Amino acid sequence: RSQVVGVVAASAWQVPTSSKLCSICNMKALQFATTLSLTATTASAFVPSSSSCSKRKQHSAVSSTSASASTRGIQHDLTFTPPDTLGEGQITEQLCADAAEKMKRVMVPVSKDVSETGYAGISYIHWPAERKTATLPLLLVPGFDSSALELRRLGPQLAKLGVETYVVDLLGWGFTQLDGIKSFSADSKVEALKGFWQVVGGNGEVVVGGCSLGGASVITLAAENLYKADGEEENGFVRGTILIDAQGFIDGIGPMSFLPSPVARLGIKFLQSEGLRNQASQMSYFNPEAYATDDAMKISRLHCVRDGWEDGMLSFMQSGGFKPKERVAQISVPSLILWGRQDGILEKEFASKFVETMEDAELQWVEECGHVPHLEQPEAVARYIMDFLSSDKLRPNEDEKANSPANILDGILNFLN
Repeated sequence: RSQVVGVVAASAWQVPTSSKLCSICNMKALQFATTLSLTATTASAFVPSSSSCSKRKQHSAVSSTSASASTRGIQHDLTFTPPDTLGEGQITEQLCADAAEKMKRVMVPVSKDVSETGYAGISYIHWPAERKTATLPLLLVPGFDSSALELRRLGPQLAKLGVETYVVDLLGWGFTQLDGIKSFSADSKVEALKGFWQVVGGNGEVVVGGCSLGGASVITLAAENLYKADGEEENGFVRGTILIDAQGFIDGIGPMSFLPSPVARLGIKFLQSEGLRNQASQMSYFNPEAYATDDAMKISRLHCVRDGWEDGMLSFMQSGGFKPKERVAQISVPSLILWGRQDGILEKEFASKFVETMEDAELQWVEECGHVPHLEQPEAVARYIMDFLSSDKLRPNEDEKANSPANILDGILNFLN
């Protein structure tokens, strides 16, 4: 059994070969594709619109004709069209359509090693808090090769409880810019994620969370940007972390990073198959009869039609993937570990290992739940997160309350009225 989302150790090549697909491709490439797909936790994550992902040059969005400014000088990509989930996607879930309508893409600063323009388009969904609470904003990252739509069930629940929630796609996945990007490596993904919070959050204090492989990116981001209560000069903005069935103790992607490009591309193409996506969905849930639906399969695979998706995946593979293992112990801020009691993808021992390794971590099991608690038990997960954010150790500083995006907007509206 594979042990981690999107990350394959050498033993992962011992995938059973009884699948009907085995007879139509090179065995090694199939085993790679099967492993990668079976460990994908985003079986019901997102639906792209092929028209919105067509051949337009996304990197031109940094020009004045394709960007708009907000209270923080945010430049939104006006060429971006959210995915049409109900129409083109033929997805019946209304929460998916509601989330897609909220999706935007913002231009964030990155190095010239990532993009010649110095900017990259990052897609995200913002669920504004529906009531005022004394909690920090929350930035969430979906899992392997997923999109912000993966959090479509959790986002509204958090908003109802009063949590300002931003769900952000990792560069190269979801609905982020693909054209004009030079690198989709793990480092590039974290760099763009940091750029997102610089632009949208003004580097204000925030709690960051990640699902599955998204947790590896969050661990890296947090370790490099930790908030220090003693007011050190090099103070960061991450006040806490939330890890949802996260990958934190396996580095890299094993032999996949050494595959010749033609073989790797063959494996990547198998990620588009309905059979493999359906198997991933079956493995992700405690109750697959209820959740591993035809909708789930459609949502999980249609993003692959985006021009440039295959190149982006190849770039990530050849970069070697995330390396969070040594970073986990560096996380000194309060952390919440959420883990599905019946997770069939990651071993339960990893949940306890986070608590043993991190300085200030607590573990909350999610009952009757597989690898994707945010999809299978969103109401319970939202309550656990709210309790964590409401704790005294995560109480916002007074100056942070005044400078939060929500309060800045409130101040402008009050002034206009």
